[in-house]
Amino acid sequence: MSSKTLRRRLHHGDVDGKRQEHMDASGLDSLNEPLLGGDDYIENKKIRALEDLWDDERKKAQIHWTFVFSNLIAQWAQWLANIVIGSGSLLGRFLSLPSHALYLQNNTMLPTPLSPVQEERLRNLRQRLELPFDGSKTEHQDALLQLWKLAYPDRELPPLKSDLWKEMGWQGSDPSTDFRGGGFISLENLIFFAQKYPVSFQRLLLKQDGVRAEWEYPFAVAGINISFMLVQMLDLHAAYPSSLSGICFLRLLEEDEMAFDILFCIAFQMMDAQWLAKRATYMEFNEVLKSTRTQLERELALEDISSIKDLPAHNMLR
Repeated sequence: MSSKTLRRRLHHGDVDGKRQEHMDASGLDSLNEPLLGGDDYIENKKIRALEDLWDDERKKAQIHWTFVFSNLIAQWAQWLANIVIGSGSLLGRFLSLPSHALYLQNNTMLPTPLSPVQEERLRNLRQRLELPFDGSKTEHQDALLQLWKLAYPDRELPPLKSDLWKEMGWQGSDPSTDFRGGGFISLENLIFFAQKYPVSFQRLLLKQDGVRAEWEYPFAVAGINISFMLVQMLDLHAAYPSSLSGICFLRLLEEDEMAFDILFCIAFQMMDAQWLAKRATYMEFNEVLKSTRTQLERELALEDISSIKDLPAHNMLR
């Protein structure tokens, strides 16, 4: 996705009983949020995948050998710290740093060996990421209707194509057109949110907290963007996650198989808090999303985080 300014027409649906239809002009950046994407986004993604295929293979090999040599250096340093200097001294503590404390360029880190549990759970998560939403599949249709039941338990189910879906924050009458880069996992994230933290889910859906903007962000499409942002932030499409956030996340994934889904809930609640603090409007959604990502990265990097529920922002969920 190029960084130049693009224009997209977005149909926001009904907000506070008023039908909104606006032209959005905003500068897109490296996040590539599907909220502002269209056919160009999909085509560009395919082109980039072909162009980067060879680079990805070279990167795999480079990271593998760098990882091997870093482990050898780390083991030698550990031996030297224990035998020659002793772990009690300042220099000894420095030399006994684990291999994941060695930084590469661009705020990336050397990956640490994955435990069998991490490997299995990361593989399962990647399988979920590879599944696109397919509106022709019965199980995907059922999942969409399940989300409606959870959001509006006292209302009748609408047809799969209906203007009623706009009330949930889909951009048009057919929700299947809004998934784009988010995939089926973004729908699973929304369903998990509604089931695990129903109070927080309802408050965000109905915009019950704080003083709201006249032109609010669309709830459902915002959720798709958050899923998409998390995948990028955690470097989950890379052969070996090398971002600081990605490596920290692997530790949380080992403790809780649903760490990604819980992190989605945390990020959504955090995004809404940022939205209110900035008194943002629809046109500022991307800015709020970037602020949310920055705050998440800071919390994931805290030293005393050993479980997804240790993140400070988890306390906001109900």
